[in-house]
Amino acid sequence: MTADLFPDTLAARENLQPGAMLLRAFALDEAPALLAGVAGVIAMAPFRQMQTPGGQTMSVAMSSCGERGWVSDRRGYRYSPTDPATGAPWPAMPARLADLARRAAAEAGFPGFAPDACLINRYLPGCRMGLHQDRDEADLSQPIVSVSLGLPATFLFGGPTRGGRPLRLPLVHGDVVVWGGPARLHFHGVAPLAAGEHPATGGCRINLTFRRAT
Repeated sequence: MTADLFPDTLAARENLQPGAMLLRAFALDEAPALLAGVAGVIAMAPFRQMQTPGGQTMSVAMSSCGERGWVSDRRGYRYSPTDPATGAPWPAMPARLADLARRAAAEAGFPGFAPDACLINRYLPGCRMGLHQDRDEADLSQPIVSVSLGLPATFLFGGPTRGGRPLRLPLVHGDVVVWGGPARLHFHGVAPLAAGEHPATGGCRINLTFRRAT
């Protein structure tokens, strides 16, 4: 047997587009600690399904941690320093989560990333995220770092306009996608989640999305 037959998945890096990189298994070893941190956040700020400005209920359940949390309601999309469900500040971002986001950003070519918001998304079977841009942040020079935990999903990564056929990227437990620079405002989403069972999360997928909101 040779090393070529069993490549080191921890070293797998895939350039998707200029400014966008897929880091295979980058968070795999730390996944238990990341999920423990998520559990602590959710105990203080439970998952909830928010409404879009148009009045539709989002299929993905969400929470946040850090100095800012992302919220959506009839008034629009925005970041808030407090959880609208409780009026209290969002839970602090666990150090292990923030450290992983910084290291992933640096690995993808964005050193110095200091996230102040982490969106925690829970996908159940059938849940999806339509193609959209992340443009509610004050400093669009900062990248987005997205961590996949639990059930596999198909990540859709398009271009700067909604038209065209996006890349369809299979993501599994521990994969991380980073995009910024020329790809910062590219459209992206998640195809409907297939049913399954994962030893780390049960019948769901957890997605951590780190941003610099302020």
